[in-house]
Amino acid sequence: MRASGPQPIRLPFSDKYDHHHAAAYFDKHRDGIARRLSHLRDEQLARKALQLAGDPTLVLDLPCGAGRFWPLLAEQPNRVILAGDNSADMLAVARRSQAPEVVARVQTFQTSAFDIDLPERAVDSIFCMRLLHHIGEPAHRVAMLREFHRVTRDTVIVSLWVDGNYKAWKRARLERRRALAGARDLQNRFVTPARTIEAEFASAGFDILGHFDFLPLYAMWRVYVLRRVDK
Repeated sequence: MRASGPQPIRLPFSDKYDHHHAAAYFDKHRDGIARRLSHLRDEQLARKALQLAGDPTLVLDLPCGAGRFWPLLAEQPNRVILAGDNSADMLAVARRSQAPEVVARVQTFQTSAFDIDLPERAVDSIFCMRLLHHIGEPAHRVAMLREFHRVTRDTVIVSLWVDGNYKAWKRARLERRRALAGARDLQNRFVTPARTIEAEFASAGFDILGHFDFLPLYAMWRVYVLRRVDK
C-alpha cells in the first residue's frame, strides 16, 4: 500500500453518489431501448479494447460504478478482477445488483483514481470507463494518468469525449449560447480535443496502441488503449 502523502484531488461531484444516486446510476443504463443499445455498443468497444490490450489477466476496474462492466470482464475465466470506486454506496449497489457468480469473481475496495490504494505495477491493466470526460482541468487529467502509470505494469483502457465529430460540434455551439446567456451552472462533463489528450497521454508516460470510436464522425465517445512506457 502507499505511504500517506498530499491530500488527493477531489472532483466537484465526488460526494454526490450516495445510496440513492448509486442506485439511480445502476438503473440509468437499463432504462429504455436507446440506453440498452448504447450499453451493448459500450461492451463491444470494451471487448475490442481488452483484446488490443492483450486480454490482461489482472484488471483494475476504476471507477467501477455499479459494476456495469463486471460481467464482461468476467467473460475470461482466468481473469482476476479488482474493482475500486470513490463511493462506498456505489460499491454496495454493485455487489448487491450484479449476479452472485460475477460478484464472487470481483475484489472491491474504496479508493480514488487520483490516489489508488495499490502498490506500483500492481495490475496488468486499468480499465477506466466514463470518468475522464468529467475532468476538465488538464493538470487533474495528467495527475490521474500519472497515477495510472504508477499502478499498471502494462496497459490502460480509458474512454472520454473528444472533438472532431458532429456531437462535439453541436455541444460547442450549445456552450457558446450558454456563455452568451450568462449561464453559470456547474459543468462536470467536458469535450477534450483529441490532440490535447493524446499529448497528455504522452506526458504521463504512455504510448497509444489504438482507439475505437462509438460512432465515427458522429458521437463524442472514444476508447483509447494505452501502453505504459518507462522513460
